[in-house]
Amino acid sequence: MDQLTPVEELSLVVARSAGAMMAPGTVEATLRLLVEVVLETVPGADACAVTVLDAVGRGSTSVASDELAARADELQYDAGEGPCLDAVARRGRTLVDDARTDVRWPRWAVGVDALGLRSVLSSPLVAGDAVLGAVKVYSRAPHAFDARSERLLALYAAQAAVLQAALRAAERGRHLSAELRGALRSRDVVNTARGVLVERERVDERTALAVLAAQAEESGRPLHVVARAVVDAAARRRP
Repeated sequence: MDQLTPVEELSLVVARSAGAMMAPGTVEATLRLLVEVVLETVPGADACAVTVLDAVGRGSTSVASDELAARADELQYDAGEGPCLDAVARRGRTLVDDARTDVRWPRWAVGVDALGLRSVLSSPLVAGDAVLGAVKVYSRAPHAFDARSERLLALYAAQAAVLQAALRAAERGRHLSAELRGALRSRDVVNTARGVLVERERVDERTALAVLAAQAEESGRPLHVVARAVVDAAARRRP
């Protein structure tokens, strides 16, 4: 079999990883591989980073190739402007040929020039209708990125979007499972407390549940908390 190119190797890793319930560490490791491949294959790239959005749309750097990329990202978050945030907002690639002459984000441009960076190319992470973040490359040279750079970065952004979408789906599944377990535990303790009242007060199950609900409303406590108190009290009275 012919040796795989870096792009093919990365695509294979992502395809295998995204098919499983992914832990955050797995995603981070694969994103680090993506960043390494970006630096190896995108001409002119001196640094690379991946931004992800949280549930309310705030960006943070998930993986950065080095401290330079991390600091360049922080400049955008602090200023509230920059090519990465623009790519996210427009759902399209954003190119800065020379930060010294680009007038779109003046606060960001001052900071990034101080870092010695001149060119930036950002591509959004798009999965379905959702924008999950962006991947971007930085260069110390002006006019460092061309049409080939844009095509390659778009490919890598697609891979990163698959990873982030898989991670979020896994996290939602874990969250729902935890909620379900909690609901089942609450139901069990309420049913047990109802049985205690049926036996102790000689009432039917509907009346017992009404008694628990009344106690919960009167005390301002959740129903399962009141039920747990009834069950614990009954346990203490047992010889």
